[in-house]
Amino acid sequence: MKKNIKSLLRKTLITLLIVFGLTDFYCQNTLLKDIEAAKLLSRSVTQDFRDNKIEEAFNILSPYWPLPVNEINNLKTQTIQSVNLISERYGKAESIVKVSEQNIKDAGFRETYLVKFEYTAIRLIFTYYKNSKGWLINGFKWDSDFDEEFK
Repeated sequence: MKKNIKSLLRKTLITLLIVFGLTDFYCQNTLLKDIEAAKLLSRSVTQDFRDNKIEEAFNILSPYWPLPVNEINNLKTQTIQSVNLISERYGKAESIVKVSEQNIKDAGFRETYLVKFEYTAIRLIFTYYKNSKGWLINGFKWDSDFDEEFK
């Protein structure tokens, strides 16, 4: 009897750990109330990129981005390494330019920024999706393909 109770407690504890672990793993469910809040978030993240505060930028993004924590952490690590290389090769970040914004009424919103360095620029694209409760980050990417913005 005592052995069965220990076994049951062990199984219950393992189940609880798995459930709480998965809850934490997929727990990005904070929403932005409107497009203005999304614009503030985009601007703040872009400023952090300019200031080479990549970890802070991803900390701002992650509550609104429904990706597993480990994926966000991997993206953060890769981005830190890449931005450090960009700074070494292309100089100091100098300024921010808002390139565009696009709005699909009550469904999606996208903003594009450039972070200008001494010798080149990187492009940051923020895509937001509106569900029935608010706005969340549907996609975030950065690259050096700012020539795509010439139309």
